Amino acid sequence: MAQIIVSAEAQGLVLAFSEGLSFWGGVDAATGEVIDAHHPLCGQSLAGKIVVMPTSRGSCTGSGVLLELALNGHAPAALVFREHEDILTLGALIAGKMFDVPLPVLRLPAAEYETLAAAETAQITATHLTAHGWSVPLAPLPTDRLTLSEADRAMLDGADGKAAQLAMEVITAMAAGQGADTLTDVTRAHIDGCIYASPANLRFARAMADMGGQVQVPTTMNAISVDHAHWRTQGVPPDFGLPAQRLADAYVEMGARPSFTCAPYLLEDAPSLGESIGWSESNAVIYANSVLGARTVKHPDFLDLFIALTGRAPLSGVYLDADRAARRVIHVDLPDGHDDALWPLLGWLAGRLAPDRIPLLTGLEDTVPSDDDLKALCAAFGTTSAAPMLHVAGVTPEAGGAVAADADTVRITGSDLAEAWQQFNTGAADVDLVAFGSPHFSLAESRALTALIEGRQRHPGTAVIVTVGQHVLTAARDEGIIDRLEAAGVQVVPDICWCSISEPVFPPSAKVLMTNSGKYAHYAPGLSGRQVRFGSLADCVETAISGQARATLPDWLS
Repeated sequence: MAQIIVSAEAQGLVLAFSEGLSFWGGVDAATGEVIDAHHPLCGQSLAGKIVVMPTSRGSCTGSGVLLELALNGHAPAALVFREHEDILTLGALIAGKMFDVPLPVLRLPAAEYETLAAAETAQITATHLTAHGWSVPLAPLPTDRLTLSEADRAMLDGADGKAAQLAMEVITAMAAGQGADTLTDVTRAHIDGCIYASPANLRFARAMADMGGQVQVPTTMNAISVDHAHWRTQGVPPDFGLPAQRLADAYVEMGARPSFTCAPYLLEDAPSLGESIGWSESNAVIYANSVLGARTVKHPDFLDLFIALTGRAPLSGVYLDADRAARRVIHVDLPDGHDDALWPLLGWLAGRLAPDRIPLLTGLEDTVPSDDDLKALCAAFGTTSAAPMLHVAGVTPEAGGAVAADADTVRITGSDLAEAWQQFNTGAADVDLVAFGSPHFSLAESRALTALIEGRQRHPGTAVIVTVGQHVLTAARDEGIIDRLEAAGVQVVPDICWCSISEPVFPPSAKVLMTNSGKYAHYAPGLSGRQVRFGSLADCVETAISGQARATLPDWLS
């Protein structure tokens, strides 16, 4: 049945997507233009269109991008999905509920979805979807299946204040869209919405803080958009630095811990196996589910705060045992002699092969990936898949017996890996910037980089920047790592990461960057407007020294 997920009316040209899109890193928040260089509709404008896509993918920050588009008049006229979708749905819900900017969201069965995707124009009313004489009735979501606790109902009635009341209203609306029967307790939350993706993020956070919102569970914060303590001395203009700092401060005011890292699983108190948490930030969610065996849906920005304010989340998706099973097996033909670049390439390819379902990767049973290899795998997977986790046979804790009865099988070959490497290496050979830390570097990665570059000096025309969380910065400084990296010409920057960095911390003169991150290799062309090169940690160090990226495939891919 065709369902109204967020109710509103609209009409316009239909823009149909063959694959999902991350609005963060994939859509210009000021104009609505698709900027994901790897997407087939790159360059198209979403503004005023009825956007039809299977589901979204990628970053949880997409909800904030959609809210900004709604507030600046460049949003799609409507969003229509075939599969379950949370990130953009939440942005549309907030636009209407908090800012009185209605934006309809529909979910269609496969046949109706294909009919609409082939249409030129369409109209959405309160009761019907119509396109060129074809019409389908729209049904509202059922609201009577959700069982709430007495405490939930009290929050809905305003007993805990206006902020908690609004939070519970949105959580129950999202629960209805997810088909949840009840809510579940979470032990902790992680806020992704503290990135200053647009003025809309600050407007939202300031409104919630002004309502008196206070988190009810321990809550960490994602990387922010400036080095909180040093952005002025770094030359960041106040018209960006001040609102970015105020956004972070609004969440701290509401009780969140100023951890400022996109890798909260690196903190000392990481979640444990089976623990129900309420995290946002795509790489963190995928790592928590996949590697730690904790449980969290990939919550969109804004819902992360609402969960923190209530300690409650819809009991749906991968909170449930059945929904953690793999629905696609991806067998990997493992190349001999591979290096650490294997893992981000695998993650990116696995996401493309499983854009809407949890996969199980096989063929890697004899490998011994480090935590950082798995971090790179999960982060790259999140750029191309909407799934909140993956399994790796013989490696991740829930891989054994985690295959659904209807799962199919596909394959990643050496040729696939080589092709992905080439897609990540379209930039010129002269590299102006080597970018490490997407997600934030761990202490182990900082040690490994130091071992490779110590006693050498970066090329004078090639900047080298590492982004880290404050906890890693402190530990690395105590070990003398920071001094040794700085002696080699490496700059270490806390609080921000590459998906939120801006000029002048990002060197304005840099035209080509190189990274060992599959996540940043994917997003960098759209986010930075620069050309990209990709390679292993050792490859990146050699480029940092010489200023030149290798011209050929690495030996293990040749």
